[in-house]
Amino acid sequence: MKLENLQRTGSFKIRGAFNKISQLTELECKRGIVAASAGNHAQGVALAGREKGVQVTIFMPKNTPDSKVDATREYGAKVELTGESFDEAYEESRRYQKRTGATFVHPFDDSTIIEGQATVALEMLQQNPELDTVVVPAGGGGLLAGTALAIKLVRPDIKVVGVQAASAPAIASAFHQLDKSLIPFHSTIAEGIKVKSPGVYTTQIIQSYVDDMITVSEVEIAQAILFMLEREKMLVEGAGAAGIAALLGNHLQADRAHQVGVIVSGGNLDVAKLEICRQTIKEDQKRKQRSSFIL
Repeated sequence: MKLENLQRTGSFKIRGAFNKISQLTELECKRGIVAASAGNHAQGVALAGREKGVQVTIFMPKNTPDSKVDATREYGAKVELTGESFDEAYEESRRYQKRTGATFVHPFDDSTIIEGQATVALEMLQQNPELDTVVVPAGGGGLLAGTALAIKLVRPDIKVVGVQAASAPAIASAFHQLDKSLIPFHSTIAEGIKVKSPGVYTTQIIQSYVDDMITVSEVEIAQAILFMLEREKMLVEGAGAAGIAALLGNHLQADRAHQVGVIVSGGNLDVAKLEICRQTIKEDQKRKQRSSFIL
């Protein structure tokens, strides 16, 4: 497991944010930075902006966990809570950018951001050259696109598998060429990868370099979160647990996956969600018991 939950700011997002902001011009910095985020990109941009001495404004959905909002403010950014999803916060951040002329730092659909995220995969190959499969959670697709590019350019024999929540499977649905009108977009424990409209650039890369896309249920994500807490003694958020859920749920082809690397993308979980995880699992068990009784 590549534990990006132990990364500074609690997720891999700091990689892309620092890579992008370190390359901004003096004029771009002077205009200030604006970004939209479900929480983790916000913290990476806030910290990178503070290190660069740049004013940062972040737009986040109203339902963003308090832990992510508070951390972003502590890193010095101004936070605007708006909309019910990342996509709504993104639209508002774009309107703000047009009004003010601020420099926009996209959370995933940016080549410099993708380059920064790709460093995760390069480190994994250095740490375990025997990997034959890498499992990556995906929302907007920045981490998955960066991982796929890095791995396929260095080790094209390694299989790259993307994972999304079944409640919000935009990239997986596009990858498998499913009817857009049938793609669900519901609430999920993995709010960090709940993105209705993934990046255009990231989607192109994913379709060209990723080997497979799979989805995991809310129950499987909840089980993975509790597994990590109880067995590994680590607090992992829903998005970060998605890849682990794919393994625990036996979604990989066992005959092809022997040395598997899983990116645990983040650990910024609102502890109140632990009870939601337990309740989700209990309700699933009750449904199975009722079904068994009927049969």
